[in-house]
Formats: sequence, structure tokens, C-alpha cells
Amino acid sequence: MDSNGNLLAQLQSRFGEGTFIVQTTKDEILTLWMPVAQAKEILHYLKKEIPQPFPFLYDLCALDERTRNRATNHVPHADFTIVYHLFSYAQNLFIRLKVGLFGEYPSLPSITGLWANANWYEREIFDLFGIKFEGHPNLSRILMPRTWEGHPLRKEHPARATEMGPFRLWDEKQDREQEALRFKPEEWGMARQSEDSDFMFLNIGPQHPGTHGVLRIILQLDGEDIVDAVPDIGFHHRGAEKMGERQSWHTYIPYTDRVDYLGGVMNNLAYLLAVEKLAGIEVPERVKVIRVMMCEFFRIASHLVWYGTFAQDLGQLSPVFYMFSDREKVFEVVEAVCGGRMHPNWFRIGGVSQDLPKGWETLVQGFLDYFPKRLKEYDSMVLKNSLFKARTVGIGIFTAEEAIEWGVTGANLRACGMDWDFRKTRPYSGYEMFDFEVPIGQNGDCYDRALVRVAEMRQSLRIIEQCLKNMPAGSYKADHPLTTPPLKKHTMQDIETLITHFLNVSWGPVIPAGEAMSCIEATKGANSYYLTSDGNTSAYRVRIRTPSFPHMQMLPYISRGYTVADLLSILGAMDYVLADIDR
Repeated sequence: MDSNGNLLAQLQSRFGEGTFIVQTTKDEILTLWMPVAQAKEILHYLKKEIPQPFPFLYDLCALDERTRNRATNHVPHADFTIVYHLFSYAQNLFIRLKVGLFGEYPSLPSITGLWANANWYEREIFDLFGIKFEGHPNLSRILMPRTWEGHPLRKEHPARATEMGPFRLWDEKQDREQEALRFKPEEWGMARQSEDSDFMFLNIGPQHPGTHGVLRIILQLDGEDIVDAVPDIGFHHRGAEKMGERQSWHTYIPYTDRVDYLGGVMNNLAYLLAVEKLAGIEVPERVKVIRVMMCEFFRIASHLVWYGTFAQDLGQLSPVFYMFSDREKVFEVVEAVCGGRMHPNWFRIGGVSQDLPKGWETLVQGFLDYFPKRLKEYDSMVLKNSLFKARTVGIGIFTAEEAIEWGVTGANLRACGMDWDFRKTRPYSGYEMFDFEVPIGQNGDCYDRALVRVAEMRQSLRIIEQCLKNMPAGSYKADHPLTTPPLKKHTMQDIETLITHFLNVSWGPVIPAGEAMSCIEATKGANSYYLTSDGNTSAYRVRIRTPSFPHMQMLPYISRGYTVADLLSILGAMDYVLADIDR
């Protein structure tokens, strides 16, 4: 019996065979529908009682099922669906659990008492769908302004500004919006004073250089010590998931570039792996290696931005100029291959936009010769700097168990001593063919998080060198009718092939009905796209699981007891992107 079969047998033995309805999906993740009345009990069993448990709430999202094509939707009837993705590190296994809900504005029990990181996910569902979670400690909007009317991911909500009336900011509305921004500590369970002192509430951001973008953090301070913190996100939210419902499968690719806007083509990969699972597309070996090479170039580019700005946050001015100059070296290679720099939008369904240009080997080799000695200089300049160490060693500590509880992934998890990298443990795009190590830390502090990322850049160089030396021959695109753009050789055989080609270019491919999720080791942690198709030219639902969202949720937990100066160290070491939080 395989892992899925064994897991299903355990659940049926504990709760009865009639409790679950099994759904077949394209990604082969065990997908079970469960009764809402037993949902909390089943989730508790999976987290705490089952042998080799599922301690990681990987994602929690919802779907509005009301307009879904019933002919292709071979699942139980529901108005809304709540989807829980759990992960077991011991089994290296995902499970997907679903709860069907009925009514205009349904509700179900909160699981914030079971998983700490469920808090923000449930608030997001409430904000975007209007579904309530009974027992949630603070069920309020999180991405949309508090004065927003409606719930944007419901199907009746407009997807474009042109579908709404013209915007007018009259005086009363402006006053209401300003008042909504006023922070009221009591709403967050905070006292304004203790027995011996008054607390101060301090706004950091949303225009503070230390927040690296439009992020607002309200600090509750006792002197300079942080008593609590409230991250206020959503300033960068632009409806990336909603856009997926109105763009074709192909024209949505450039939107993915803008989520982790430092990750470039890596965002394309997370999305396209899920599309290719839905479509049943197997890409050639050359495509896999090209994709891996470009992803690792962007990992280095992203880490350089983090490295330079982190040093700058802690008082060093020189490193950011050197490191941004080296990032330009990366972009010289990226631009020569892709034609673009930060947002090249270069990967395609079934392959890449075009083959590698002549002379690419010389450019790549030039960077491999140049960059290692620069990393060595940065070790002396930053990592060995006594002031840098004083600001990071022993600051912002958390354990691997705490990291898993809060949904932390990537370098932040590995800095706690957890040897886990999805490129190694659940390889994708041919990563199993590459020889590289997974750097880990021991102390789980800001300094170890820096050590891990710097070591990751060296491992990326190893992977790129292997791509250079072992680039397979062959096509840069799969021989499949749903690739984009469609293959030209299928055009002029007869009128039917010409019409098919014309429709695939103008409307985009029709992806078969089904569900699939991909999961990659992105620059900041685990990133995935959970796509639902009802057999149309665009997705029925696009769910983007980003690493920065749960990381930022953990900020209050790891910053209590530290000073305001330490907060900038903790924020810098976290390595987040605002668009990755807000989408």
C-alpha cells in the first residue's frame, strides 16, 4: 500500500469509512472531503495523534463554488469550500482536506487553537469571502481596508475597476477612511497602561525604510522594550488571485512575476508546474535544466538584495552598493537570455520562450569566475564585522518546532537546524539530477539566517555550473498541443488544425478540468500555486501560497521583549517582500 492508501486507511479506521469522500486530483495529493461537524476533531487527530503526524498547516484557503461548471466538477455539491493543506515532515507527505459549506455567508469553527498560523489565514478568508470562523480571537479584515464593501474573491464581486462606478473621495468618506486608520489598542486586546507605567504606541511605517516597503507595524512599548506588535498589511494588495480568474492561462504568467518581485522567473515556475500537471504536459530535459539555471540566477539576485539591505539596516552603508552592482552582473546574464531583467516573463506552458542564445556559455562562465571571490570579500565586510554580529547574534531566536507551528519555511526554517529543502526532499524540474548541499544553522537567530542565505548563494553557483557543463540537447518546448504559444507545425495541415492554432493563440489553451498544486523552494521559502480548472480558457480559482505571509505573521511572537533597534534586525533577517505578503 502506498503512502496515500495507508493514510486513508488510518483515517477510515479512526473515523469510519463513510466519513470521507475521496476526490481524484491531478497532483496525486490525497484529497478528502469531511463533514464540517467533525473537521476540528479530524484535524486534531492528524496534528497530534496519528503516528508520523502532520504538524505543518501549509495553507488554508477557500473557493466560491456557486458558478463552477457542474458538468466538469465531479465533487460534492457546496456553495463554498474550505481547503486545508497539511504537511508531514516525517512522511514527506501532503494531505488536502475539504469542507463544503452552504448559504450566503456560512460559518465554521476556527482552528486558531490548533495552529498558531491559522489566525491570518482565517482572517484572509473572512476578508475575501465573508466566511466566518467561530471562536477566532480577532476576526477582522486583513488585506482590504476596514471600510471596504464586499468580499473580493466571491464570484459576484467585480474583477476590474471598469466594472465599478467612478471613484469619488468626498469629505465624509475621507474622514471615515482616516478614522479607520486610527489604531485602537483595545481592539487588539492591549492595555494602555500597566501597574507601574503607561505604554506608548509607535507607528513604524508604512513609509519607513526599515520596513522595506509599504508595511505598517504598530508597536506597544514599555520604554524602548517591545511589549507587542501588530503588523498592518494589505497596502500592496492588488488582487493577484482575482486576476487569475479573468486572465487566460497564458496571459497570467507575467502577473506571477510581480508577486515575489525579486524572484523573477521562479514565480513563473511555481505557477507553470501546476498548469502542466493539469494539462498532463511533460517537458523535455533541456527545459528542466534551463529553468533550474535561471531560477538559481534569480536566487542569487534576490539574496544579494537581501544581503545589501540587511547590512544597511544595521548601519553599514558600503555593502548595498557593492551588492547591487553584482546584482547587475546577474541581470546581464538574465537579460541576454530572457530579454528582460527583473520581470522577464520568460517561462511558458510546456517550456520557455525561446532557446538559449548563442554565446550564453561564455556569459555564464564569466559570472561563475567572477562571483565567488566577491562573496569572500562580503564575508569579511559583513559577516565577520563585530557590529553586525552584535546586532544579530542571539536576536530574534525561534526553534524549529516554533517555526513549523507558525508556517515558517526556507532559510528561516533551516537556520533553526532543520535540514529541509523542497529541491532535495520533493524534487521538481529535475533538481534530483544536481549535486548540492543544504546549508543549515543551529541557533535560529538573525545571524544564522544570514549565514544560511550566504551559503545558499554558493550552492546556487554549484548548480549553475552543473547546468553549464551538462546542458542537454533537444527542444526548448514540449511537443504538446497545449503549449504556449502552440507549435507552428500543427498549423497548416487542414482547416481544423488552423482553427485550433488560431483559438489557442487568441483565447489561450483550454486546460482540462481538475485541481493541482505545485510546491517549490523559492527565494524566501515554500511557494505554491493551487489551481482549479473547470475546463475553460482561464482558471476557476488561483490560490497563491507565499512564504512571506506566514513569516510576517510570526513577527509579534519573535519580537516581544526586544528593543526597537532589534526589530530592524529581525525584519531584515526575515527577508520578505511586501507583494509576496499581500499578493
